[in-house]
Amino acid sequence: MSSDKVLSQNEIDSLLHDLNSGKVEAEEIKKESEEKTVQVYDFKHPDKLSKDQLRTLRMIYENFARLLTTSFSTQLRSVVQIELTSIEQLSYDEFVRSLPQPTIMSICEFNPLPGEFILELNPGIGYAIIERLFGGQGTPPKNIRDFTDIEEMVIKKVLKNSLGAFIEAWENVVELKPRIKSLESNPQFTQIVPSNDMVILATFDSRIAQSDGLINVCIPYIVLEPIVNKLNAQYWFSTSHEGKNDGSLEQLKDRLSKAKLPVVANLANATITVADLLDLQTGDVIKLDQKADTEAIIKVGKKPKFRARPGVLGSKLAVEISDVLEEEWQDE
Repeated sequence: MSSDKVLSQNEIDSLLHDLNSGKVEAEEIKKESEEKTVQVYDFKHPDKLSKDQLRTLRMIYENFARLLTTSFSTQLRSVVQIELTSIEQLSYDEFVRSLPQPTIMSICEFNPLPGEFILELNPGIGYAIIERLFGGQGTPPKNIRDFTDIEEMVIKKVLKNSLGAFIEAWENVVELKPRIKSLESNPQFTQIVPSNDMVILATFDSRIAQSDGLINVCIPYIVLEPIVNKLNAQYWFSTSHEGKNDGSLEQLKDRLSKAKLPVVANLANATITVADLLDLQTGDVIKLDQKADTEAIIKVGKKPKFRARPGVLGSKLAVEISDVLEEEWQDE
């Protein structure tokens, strides 16, 4: 932190006046500026992460907010807005004392790294999730009460599905396999690290249906310590670039190769009136616009791709590809 002080215009004018009048000597000012200044350091709140590491965490959590918004929207079929508001370094005790009671504290294992982290939902958000899943509008409750066993099971399932967003947000730094260990409602009885240990707290402002509230992700610094050296923008972007060129591209090719498309053989067409269609009986003949030996047009999806000859293969009807249509013909 810089200790330099920026002077206002009035202060500059006053200093020049004192120098001209002889009240202040130039050597005296120079001597004061050379003296060492004492910076205040709060040992209760030591900064564990650098500014660059905090910027990387901000990118991770902003991505997490977008992914979590999609996850909740899909599960709840409702309008969901989640935005990162702050990332703080504070003691675990300060974090616990800032939480309402009851609340929803999901204790999660930070696999494969040792230790646990907390995904906490404001109770108003929790009630909105439950009401939406049970067919309601997601209106905030008038009175906050403890969650029933059934409601806790529902919340736990939603949070379990949402851990996929957490995994994807962190994939450029470390491959995580988090697992929900337990669900707690009383912050005072939840102790994952000693009270004085530092934690990294990410706070999200969220709106689900008609309810507003905060979502907190609390990770103890001791849990992040093994990967702190990876929390820099250069590593984050380089890993993201490598994954996009290698693994992601191969995954995309693999998924595309398994995609299913309808293939239709269009043998011929005919036009009849609705009255004729209603009067059709067994043995009636419909005149088509193609001869029996005319090649059929094969459509993949809705696009003509091939010409083929109709026939049989064993006991099944089949077509034999005879030609690939030109691109100009396909675009017609």
